Amino acid sequence: MKYSMFVGKWQPFHEGHKWLIENRLKLGKNILIGIREIEEPSYSLKEIKMQVFELFPNEVNDGTIDFIEIPDIESINYGRDVGYDIIEHEPPKEIKEISGTKIRAENGKR
Repeated sequence: MKYSMFVGKWQPFHEGHKWLIENRLKLGKNILIGIREIEEPSYSLKEIKMQVFELFPNEVNDGTIDFIEIPDIESINYGRDVGYDIIEHEPPKEIKEISGTKIRAENGKR
């Protein structure tokens, strides 16, 4: 099974993240959410998974959306044609302005 992979901190999983995932789901793609292991998370791995589940319960239950915890990374690198696409999604202005930092501050998280 192939996946469209998204790598992030997801602190928290918000409407901008939802928009990204929905774009690939509309194309019938499976989603792999790579959750970066960060030093001082505001939201735990379990909380992030629950946030995604609340928005996409059927897709999580049937395996269309899956998760993997990864070490904190500094960059994503590739050489020549390695058999997958690198896709940048350009969100509309109202999605682009969403800030996880602001959401955490509003919720009393770091």
